[in-house]
Formats: sequence, structure tokens, C-alpha cells
Amino acid sequence: MSTLAIDQAIAKVPFLAGSKNIKKIPLSGGITNLNFRIDADGKSYVLRLTGQDTELLGIKRDVEYAANFAAGQLGIAPEVMYFIEPENYIVTRFINGRGIPPEVIKQPDYLTRVARKIRLFHVRGPKLNGEFNVFRRVEMLTKVSRNNNGRFPFDFDWIMQKMKEVETTLSKAPFTPAPCHDDLLNLNWLEEEVPGEIGEIRLLDWEYAGMGDPVYDLANFCSHHRLNDDQVRFLLNEYFGEADPKHFARLKLLWPMSEIHEAMWGTTQTGISKLEEDFQGYADLWFGRVRQHVTDPRWDQWLKVVQ
Repeated sequence: MSTLAIDQAIAKVPFLAGSKNIKKIPLSGGITNLNFRIDADGKSYVLRLTGQDTELLGIKRDVEYAANFAAGQLGIAPEVMYFIEPENYIVTRFINGRGIPPEVIKQPDYLTRVARKIRLFHVRGPKLNGEFNVFRRVEMLTKVSRNNNGRFPFDFDWIMQKMKEVETTLSKAPFTPAPCHDDLLNLNWLEEEVPGEIGEIRLLDWEYAGMGDPVYDLANFCSHHRLNDDQVRFLLNEYFGEADPKHFARLKLLWPMSEIHEAMWGTTQTGISKLEEDFQGYADLWFGRVRQHVTDPRWDQWLKVVQ
């Protein structure tokens, strides 16, 4: 991405276009997109330039904008200050914050705050013009991967069988779709630093947001942070007011579905991305986690409990 693209983007933002003294600082952390801190007239913003071919990953930028905008108003995400069209670049308030290490975010007081933020968006977020259905998304990514010579693991058919098993079971226990984030990895959580105050937790990167299963969001968070069973029950209790065995079983079935999605994201990126990243290694890591979870001795019991 050239400096030209950033300058052109800045020129389209009314409150930045006239600024004489603009500083542009690249921010690390993202893989698919490029993020820059923009300092102008004593204020700081983040300008997010979307990556190439991201539509092949099923990302809808209008949905991302709607989700991020609403989450900003609800105090969950950094507020959206401007949406640059037709490029679909987002400008948000720069959060003076720090990452929350996995071992810290798993502590009870943090899990409580995380559960409340996720629930707030599920309950108060808008109806989004896009769906996040993990089963359809894996099908879509599989198709794109096959078209781009993606490398599939030797037991992919068996993994797909396990996925079908979960989809069939969950179809007998329907849910009310809610607006979900769907990408709750550790890098997307920040703790805002406010002098003399306890800052808010903020949630970044809304590009996979869509209407979906609220328990999938919880499973996605648990998977990315490797929560143990006690921590999972604590999170469910904070979210639902109780750790119901049905919710626990549903989360445990959706956990490896989130991992299959992650693995297929890596497989797809291996075929389409121009970036120097080891996407194949990433895919292999997540397929390994899938195998571990779908062979849990309690698997059949969870299938029964959910129905």
C-alpha cells in the first residue's frame, strides 16, 4: 500500500483534509488490513486501509462499518469518526490503550467485563445486513481454497463429518440470531488508559460481524483464549446469569467449529494472499486444535444434551 493511498484517503476526510501538520504512524498487529495512527490538530485517529481481495474472505465492508459505528456508540469499540467511500476505509478515534495478555483476560474480573461487553452488543446492537453462519462460511472458504489450490489436511473429510454432526444437532435446538462480532482473538481487545481512572475495555476489528448465534461468539472467545472448563462456566454465568448445562454443551460443540473456521481462513489466505505470512502453518495449528476437541470423550454426551 503506497503512501499515495494514505494521502488520498486523508484528503477525503473533511476534518483532516485542511490540516497542515499531519503525522502518519503505521500501527502493527493487523494481517489483512493496514492501520495508521493519524495525528492532526492535537487529536489522534486510526485510519484503516482495507487489504486486497478481502471480499474473497466473505468480508462485507458496509456491515463492518454499521457494526463498528453501533459498537462505538455503545462504548464497546472506538467511535467511528468517518467512513471513506467508495474505498470503504474507516476512521476511528485513537484509543490510548494497551493489550490485555491472555493470562490476564482470563482472570475473573476481566471475564466479567468481557462477558458484559459481548452481551451488550448482542442485546443492543443493530440488526446487521449480513449473516455469520460458521457452517456456510466454512463451505465458502473451502470453495475459494479449492479454486486457489489450497492444501487440505489428510483427514479433511472426517473433520467435515464432525462439522455436519454439529450442524444437524444444533438445527434441533434453534436460537434467535443476534448481532455478533465473530473474531474475538486476543489482539482485538484493548484496555483504554485514562489518567486516574479505570479505563474501559474496547473491542476492535468488526470485519466479520454479522447476525449469528450468540453462543458462537462466546465459543470463539474461549477458543482464542484457551479457557478451561471452570473459566468457561464462569463466562457463561456472567453472560446468562447461570451456567446451564445446555449452554455449556452448545459452547463446547461450537468451539471446534470456530477452530475449523480459523483453519480454513489460513488455508484460504495461503492461496490468495500476497503477504509474507506463514498462513499454512497457521492453518495446520488450528486443524490440530480441532482434532483435539472433536475427540473429547464427552462429545456424544454434549450432542445429546443440546438436543
